Amino acid sequence: MKISFHGADEGVTGSCHLIECAGKRVLIDCGMFQGGREIVEENSAEFGFDPTKIDYLLLTHAHLDHCGRIPLLAKRGFHGEIITTAATVELARLVMLDSAGLQEEEARYQLRRAKRRGKKKVNIIEPLYTTLDALNSLEFIGRRALYKKAIEIAPGIRPTFFDAGHILGSASIYLELKEKNKSHRVLFSGDLGYSGRAILHDPAEPPHVDTVVMETTYGDRLHKQLEPSIEELYSTINTTIERGGNVIIPTFALERSQEILYYLREGIENRKLPHYLTVFLDSPMAISATEIFRRHPECFDLETLEVSHRGKDPFDLPGLHFTRQTSDSIAINNIEGGAIIMAGSGMCTGGRVRHHLKHNLWSHRNAVIFVGYAASGTLARNIIEGAKTVKIYGEQIKVRATIHTIGGFSAHADQTELLSWHKKTGNPGKTYLVHGQQDSMQAFARKLKGTKVIMPRLGESFEL
Repeated sequence: MKISFHGADEGVTGSCHLIECAGKRVLIDCGMFQGGREIVEENSAEFGFDPTKIDYLLLTHAHLDHCGRIPLLAKRGFHGEIITTAATVELARLVMLDSAGLQEEEARYQLRRAKRRGKKKVNIIEPLYTTLDALNSLEFIGRRALYKKAIEIAPGIRPTFFDAGHILGSASIYLELKEKNKSHRVLFSGDLGYSGRAILHDPAEPPHVDTVVMETTYGDRLHKQLEPSIEELYSTINTTIERGGNVIIPTFALERSQEILYYLREGIENRKLPHYLTVFLDSPMAISATEIFRRHPECFDLETLEVSHRGKDPFDLPGLHFTRQTSDSIAINNIEGGAIIMAGSGMCTGGRVRHHLKHNLWSHRNAVIFVGYAASGTLARNIIEGAKTVKIYGEQIKVRATIHTIGGFSAHADQTELLSWHKKTGNPGKTYLVHGQQDSMQAFARKLKGTKVIMPRLGESFEL
């Protein structure tokens, strides 16, 4: 039995881990690396294993940094079975097709740019994978996992999915392994949510195991409390609207967009926000994700189900506009004040939010509210860290809008929640820390007691 690490090692993105047992190879996630331009090379590099030899891929959830290289895996020869929850199947399809479309568009843009520069010899710029590649990879999706129901995928390999409370359909994956006379229990945390949030269940209590592989995105800090975060959101919106400005909220299409819509609706119903608010969800992907959320009430917590039982849509509010068409998105930039504009991407690495930042960052009247994680090197992180000017589409833009970071909406567990979850796994002999910056992992490692802590490097392998 062996475990090896091929992504999110001493970093936050690109989750990809490999289990070898009983003659089978089981991959846990196959995510995309995210960040600056240099990340392109990391995504196109070899996986560190032979894709044609992978028998199963168990997917924890549908965020791009966990599923984004699945089409590339299939393109390079994977022909095994992908197993995940029903909600994750729908969301991952959406995410991978969107990613393919963006890569194709980027390739076309770079080609046009090269031609405009008058280059006599223009190399054809290939996307990492195409829409066709993404569609082809969907053919390998097989069984749908149910929470707390074990699946024997091969003799000696039994995965069980536990609700991770992170995004719709997210899971921690528990693997019961047997090979010859040896047995071993491994638990992959996936990305963990935290208790008390709207919409989803709290993370399920994990089983006792021998080995834990866990995320440490916020292993070095505590989040703001949720209630004060909601009040800060309302206060910032009211202040900005009163001074005639717009509020830009860079949002992740999955979970964060739906959560903010949920609290905007609550704010209007409780008269903490004006009923005349104009809200734009300017993200085709987030709009589609919201429709998928509506199809999976089995993932909702009691509070959200109660809203539905009262005959209300948890994600609808007066003055809400879904803008799928590019022309409608462009028209939003003519609005000089009084609007809330939610657009992706959450880290401002691409998508429509960059256009809205370009048109709104320069004005003192406006506000930008960050409600999620921003990786190092991203436009979002640069703005959060106080950049006076930022470059957007080749133009230097002054940062005069008020900048707010509200951590209480994070879909990731903070240090306290991570420690609590880990404690419930019993006394694992080894704990591998992944999916976090080095400072975060080291701070979290110092808090763990009674387990051997390992922070694997990319490509490292270990005997179980």
